[in-house]
Amino acid sequence: MAYPDDLLSEQEHVVVHSHPHFKILILPTLALLVTLGAGTWLAIIAKDAGSPWNSVGLIAVGVVALVLVGWLFLAPLVRWRTTHFIVTTDRLIVREGVLKRTGIDIPMGRINSVQFEHGLVDRIFGCGSLIIESASDEPLRFEDIPHVEKVHTVIYREVNDNPYDDYRPGAPQQPQQTTPLPPQGGGHPPRGERRR
Repeated sequence: MAYPDDLLSEQEHVVVHSHPHFKILILPTLALLVTLGAGTWLAIIAKDAGSPWNSVGLIAVGVVALVLVGWLFLAPLVRWRTTHFIVTTDRLIVREGVLKRTGIDIPMGRINSVQFEHGLVDRIFGCGSLIIESASDEPLRFEDIPHVEKVHTVIYREVNDNPYDDYRPGAPQQPQQTTPLPPQGGGHPPRGERRR
């Protein structure tokens, strides 16, 4: 889902828009599978009980399974889906939360340095942590950023905004045009124009 254009200022464009890396959903997915497996096993046991305990057992297993699925799987899934990490041409934007929304905007001009870290597991999954030092007192750390090295490079380019940097994502790379310097001093004419 793209970031809404009406929340961007004029001439501002989204360069990177991502959610946290999907690795944070591995444990919730395992919890879902364990809950479904255990719930099925307990439902089979409850079904074999005598009446009316079989109905009571099935209802209890169903309620507990629903609570566990909502708490261990659906809540982390919604939290992941509603967390946005956005880099635009003007600022860095982070939004998270469902009922209570929180956000931070850091103008590119106020970013002093950008670093990334990723250990062995993060490198396997292709993600990492991004550390942003801005004009505030303490650096801000953003965990589980997908393709953290590429995002680091994009932020670095946007912060420096080098007019001689010909990098543009998706654009063909062209050699940089250079203008020859005028001859220095009033000495000899260039070698090809000397009189013999």
